[in-house]
Amino acid sequence: MSAQKESAQQDDEISLLDLLIAIGRKKKIVMITTSVVLVIGLLLAFLLPKKYTAETTLLPPQRQHSLSSMLASSLGGLASLAGNNLGIKNPNDMYVAMFRSQTVEDAMIRKYGLMQEYHAKLLSVARKDFEESAKVDGSSKDGLIHISVTDRNPQRAAQLANGYVAEFRDLSNHLAVTGAAQRRLFFQQQMKTAKNNLTNAEEALVHTEEKSGMFTISGQARALIETGTNLKAQIAAKEVEIQGMESFAAPDNPNLVQAKLELKAFQSQLAKLSGQGGDASGELILPKGKIPKAGLDYLRKYRDVQYYQAIFDILAKQFEVAKLDEAREGALIQVVDPAIPPDHKSSPKRALILAGSLAVGLFLGIFLALAAAGLENMDQNPETRRQLQQLKDAFRIRSLKH
Repeated sequence: MSAQKESAQQDDEISLLDLLIAIGRKKKIVMITTSVVLVIGLLLAFLLPKKYTAETTLLPPQRQHSLSSMLASSLGGLASLAGNNLGIKNPNDMYVAMFRSQTVEDAMIRKYGLMQEYHAKLLSVARKDFEESAKVDGSSKDGLIHISVTDRNPQRAAQLANGYVAEFRDLSNHLAVTGAAQRRLFFQQQMKTAKNNLTNAEEALVHTEEKSGMFTISGQARALIETGTNLKAQIAAKEVEIQGMESFAAPDNPNLVQAKLELKAFQSQLAKLSGQGGDASGELILPKGKIPKAGLDYLRKYRDVQYYQAIFDILAKQFEVAKLDEAREGALIQVVDPAIPPDHKSSPKRALILAGSLAVGLFLGIFLALAAAGLENMDQNPETRRQLQQLKDAFRIRSLKH
């Protein structure tokens, strides 16, 4: 057994020596192959266009604490049992997805003419090229969002990186992300509706004046109309506010409970006023017997104008409060480090290309040298040489005779 082991070890040693001898005999192939690959790598390293990468760093809104408080308020006693099993993901993922949205990317492509720069005929192709040159990373341990854009021009790389943030902000202005932003957007939409209603009421009043003339309203009637319409406007505005709060607040939310109590108080005041000069539905009754029909129509149109004006004023105040709350929460995205033109290229990495070319050239040269040596050894064996000739004949393409 020991003799067999020694013989196997000798065979292994001989095989390794044979490989080294074969490489030594065919060292010319190794040198030529390595030189050719190295020259190709050298050409690539110096012919590839230089590219520069500009980076900007952003600070997203810190909303984790307020979000936890809201969840605790909604879950009540279950919050302590839930612990960290709520499955809240990294909030930066949402902002990264917004950066990667088609709206933002297409805006960048159109604004900076990237279809012409990328020589792309389709917007989808230009979008893919832009995604390859622009990287958005929100998974770093520092909690910041890092955006890098690569371009052949260092000034343009910085311009694209900063423009990327500007286009994101333009999108975020139309989206309600935070709680205050949701309230601001809700009241903004309600104000548009109230403004349209007010405009229609004013036009109807003007039309009535042109048709029947302007009537003088007594002080008592004016006070009754203004008081009643103001109360009804406050009730309508409070109902709108409650409707908006119910979309994101829990039923036992203190602000929501307070708003409902205020609504009941306004309704109670309107009921008392209706008992003096209105009906059971809260509609103010005007003295029809003392006022002609044309004057009654004028008073009703005047009352509608006062009503929609009061609603608009109340919603405008709530809208301003929501804007202040949104401003107090801070900007949606704050720029920590704006992108500046880089002073050194990011690619091509010439040293890395040359080192890789050298390694590939050596590997390929050794492989070709061993293959050439193996073919020579096979050609020296008559049986193997005959088989090789048969293999050549089998793959030889012969001309067809007709």
